Amino acid sequence: MVTNGEAGLEHSPPQNGHAAVPPVHTPRAASLVPLAAGVVGVGALYLARDVLVPIVLAVLLAFVLAPLVGLFRRLRLGRTLSVVIAVLLALGTLGLTGAVIGQQVASLAPDVPRYAETIRGKWIALGHSSVAELPEAVNRLASRFETPPPTRPTPRLSRRAAQPIPVEVHQPPETGWVTARRLLGPVVGPLETFIIVLVVAVFILLQREDLRDRIIRLFGSSDLHRTTVAIDEAAARLSRYFLTQLLLNSLFGAVIALGLYWIGIPSPLLWGLLAAILRFVPYVGAFLAALPPLLLAIAAEPGWSYAIMTAGLFLAAEPIMGYVVEPLVYGHSTGLSPLAVIVAAIFWTWLWGPIGLLMSTPMTLCLVVLGRHVPQLEFIDVLFGDRPALTPVESFYQRMLAGDEHEVHDQAEQLLKERPLSSYYDEVVVGGLRLALADRRRGALTRGALDAIVESTRDLVDSLADHEDVEPDEDETGPADPPLDQRRLPSEPPPEPPARTGLTILCVAGAGMADPVIAAMLAQLLAKHGQRPVLCDATLATECDPVVVCLAGAAFRGSSPRWRSIEASARRRWPDARIVRGLLRDSRTDTEDTRASLRDMVETCARG
Repeated sequence: MVTNGEAGLEHSPPQNGHAAVPPVHTPRAASLVPLAAGVVGVGALYLARDVLVPIVLAVLLAFVLAPLVGLFRRLRLGRTLSVVIAVLLALGTLGLTGAVIGQQVASLAPDVPRYAETIRGKWIALGHSSVAELPEAVNRLASRFETPPPTRPTPRLSRRAAQPIPVEVHQPPETGWVTARRLLGPVVGPLETFIIVLVVAVFILLQREDLRDRIIRLFGSSDLHRTTVAIDEAAARLSRYFLTQLLLNSLFGAVIALGLYWIGIPSPLLWGLLAAILRFVPYVGAFLAALPPLLLAIAAEPGWSYAIMTAGLFLAAEPIMGYVVEPLVYGHSTGLSPLAVIVAAIFWTWLWGPIGLLMSTPMTLCLVVLGRHVPQLEFIDVLFGDRPALTPVESFYQRMLAGDEHEVHDQAEQLLKERPLSSYYDEVVVGGLRLALADRRRGALTRGALDAIVESTRDLVDSLADHEDVEPDEDETGPADPPLDQRRLPSEPPPEPPARTGLTILCVAGAGMADPVIAAMLAQLLAKHGQRPVLCDATLATECDPVVVCLAGAAFRGSSPRWRSIEASARRRWPDARIVRGLLRDSRTDTEDTRASLRDMVETCARG
């Protein structure tokens, strides 16, 4: 047992034998208030969907048109004129799209019977009965398993009773108002919603600054900076998301239209527009858009080559767009995790139907942005955001606790793509060991669990022996010399002398539980920089003649009696060697030869 709280990594648990962990408290009734508020909020969203859906659509339309309005305002066209031009352009685009779709459908309609006959012939050729005969065949098969009811003799009726009495039902003549309602009913509802959305969007664009001020006054006037940042980030993310998604979906639709035109599918422009529109539906929209042209490809020729090429076109275009083009355009991040997109689509579809499916991603994105700035909504960012929920140090320690060594190695490989090996050891591994030691000191971690973590860490260090301690994007050729007229005198002191290589360096591990793995990491890094490290424990049982003796420990304290004893023994045995102390903890001392990280220790030892 290490005494006086020195270099040891372990402290005795409390004398009473119980873990120094706070007890679990019974939840209070106040803790259920957020849950009750969430349930009430979801109920209000469902009951008020007829009112909220047009308003939300108007807000999203305003976000789409806001960059266009801003462009016109930068051209000094004025607020009202800019909004009018932007809305007219949007209406013109929608009208043109509808006209093209109508013209394409009209041109396709005369050939529908021929296509249906082709599909029927292929169905029969595959060994099946025709589509019309299929229900009848099913009924015949089902009748074989039915038990006929018992027959009973029917009573004989008189001739007069056997004659039925004719009954005729006459509907009253339909008035013109009823006919108009029957014909215009399916159109009036969507048209009414469209007008409401358009009017509300126009007013939002005209009074955008005033609405922003009112929202700030209502929700965050006490913290203007945080509220302003949240609103600006939400507006910027939504506008960028909508415009980028619109451009990418248009590009996808153009690729599909050109591909179908090259294959020979009728009305390729119609299917390209359909693909661009349905791709706004997360994940499944592109495949839903593939069904109509695929059926048409089956019906357009006697063979199957059109169908195979059409299916190949969609199977190639969607993965390329989703996994190559979109990550490059979005900068590898939209702010939402893939699971959040799916969960949001299911939730909003259940709440608001098909309109909720189209609005699920942007609304969830708004909630995630709010969760990053509002403490009460932080759980939304944790659940649905794409930022890591744990820091690399916490993730390392958690996986070590769970025994997931493969995940620890995968995390190391991922982090080493962005930083050198010494930085990974200093920032992640040593930090994770500190968390383990802190839990051991307060009694939350058993001795066996800590031994397992240290052993797993040693295995991880051995598995990373092939990685070099260099910056991942380091250019070995170095930057080119600037022109003579651009050179200036150095404003900083000259660099230190270059490091010496081939030195014999003794890495002395302390008596703490994690000190051997700290010394192993140091020795590995020294070897990668051309030195000859030798590992030994606190007994200094070695026959080498080192140039530098490095005292390495995870909780090194220069004033510790044990470390002072080890240092004194090393000075008596190797009087000409330089002593370097490794202080791998958060606090620093005023000792000149004390280094606070593995990288500092490597640089100091390399200078001899």
